[in-house]
Amino acid sequence: MSHSSMLKARRQHQKTRKLLDGEAKKAKRLAKEALAGPAVKKEKVKKVRVKKVKEAVATEKVKKVKLTSEELGRLEAKKKTADTGKKGKS
Repeated sequence: MSHSSMLKARRQHQKTRKLLDGEAKKAKRLAKEALAGPAVKKEKVKKVRVKKVKEAVATEKVKKVKLTSEELGRLEAKKKTADTGKKGKS
């Protein structure tokens, strides 16, 4: 037997074995399904979503208080010192 015919025989043997094994698995699977009986699907249960109700909380408005002249002077001084530190200002 030449090498090429030996390889050909091996390929054919592998092919037939693969087909036979596949058929055996299929038969086994079908037998198992038949034994189990008809498949029963579960019905999906929809969950009811509960909407949260937001309660409106009354917020009290705070009146703006006018700053005194002393506080205004302090703010003005802060602004001037902050401006001098920046680059590009003339």
